[in-house]
Amino acid sequence: MTTSGKNSRLIEVLNGNWQAEMTGFYTYSALAQREVDPQRRAALRSLATAEKHHAELWENRIQALGGNPPVYTGSSVGDADGLAMKAGGDALGLRRLELDESRDIAKYGRQLREFGDEPSLAILREVIEDEQEHYRILSNLIRDRRPLPQLAPEEARKALNELIAEREKGRPKAASWIGDAIYGVNDGLGAIFGIVSGVAGATLGNSHFVLIAGMAGMVASALSMGSGAYLASKSEREIYEAEYAREEEAVALNESEAREVLSLTYQIRGWSAEDADRFVEHLARDKKQLVQALARERLGTTEEGLSRPWISAISGAASTAVGAFIPIIPFFFMSGLPAITVAAVISLIAHFVVGAAKSLITIRSWWSSGIEMTVVGAIEGAVTYAIGIGLGRIGS
Repeated sequence: MTTSGKNSRLIEVLNGNWQAEMTGFYTYSALAQREVDPQRRAALRSLATAEKHHAELWENRIQALGGNPPVYTGSSVGDADGLAMKAGGDALGLRRLELDESRDIAKYGRQLREFGDEPSLAILREVIEDEQEHYRILSNLIRDRRPLPQLAPEEARKALNELIAEREKGRPKAASWIGDAIYGVNDGLGAIFGIVSGVAGATLGNSHFVLIAGMAGMVASALSMGSGAYLASKSEREIYEAEYAREEEAVALNESEAREVLSLTYQIRGWSAEDADRFVEHLARDKKQLVQALARERLGTTEEGLSRPWISAISGAASTAVGAFIPIIPFFFMSGLPAITVAAVISLIAHFVVGAAKSLITIRSWWSSGIEMTVVGAIEGAVTYAIGIGLGRIGS
């Protein structure tokens, strides 16, 4: 893009900013004229003055870039007679107007960063700082008139979905190292028990072949589980960090919408709108705290709740090796049918113990989980043993 073409596109973006600010100016001016309460009227007029100042900043930058003075193309009362004001009344109307304005600022802010025009970015930073104060003023105006009407959970969820429709969906919470260990034992035990059963059936319990197949499978399963747990934990941490960065940027560019997202999230859980707003206002006193709350709601976890990649890898690999080693043990000391029988017995006992241990991280009873795991292990062993016998006869 040539310099003149770049400036032309930049001027177009700045003109959009100017139009948005002038719409805010006319909106607040019209609302101030209609307001009968002196304090509220003064507050609305101050908002109109601020919007007019922002428009002047953008206009000066447009002319500095060689552009023509912008011409307002909207209504003489801005959005004061828009659907938001008519459908929701003054309280919800003011809130929606402020959100619309902040969305415009965020949109043009993203465009301006593409141009790297530092003078325009300096203006944007000043406007954003003022807009955050505008949100607080409007919140006070709303509460002074009457409590904000509480949304039904379905209505709040619908509004929330509209606000975050373009955002990526979060990921489920990762298991702790205890979960990694239990599922590692489960995976190793199940996989190697199947291998041992199949090879034993094919070789009539020849300990030499069973040990070779079992040990090779144990190493492969342990490495697979460990690397998988490491990559899964590392990916989840990276996703959390990326989401945290996005929320941090959202708060910096568009704090009013970020607050609305969080407030609606709490309303879905049954909070009143007033209580949700009050709590979000408290969180917003510390921007880091606000960002953490948003990231937590999006992903269902906190940084402290994330698994550590190396701990997940070690616990997953070690537990898989432990589980995989159990069915092999008898073949170190015996062979043939006695070894197969003992391996089956200790493997099924181990299945029950592991199943019972799963109740530590689930809501099921230990005996129900243990019996289920034992039945699954028995079916797995019987099927693979039968398949092994069949393969052994084919190969003979």
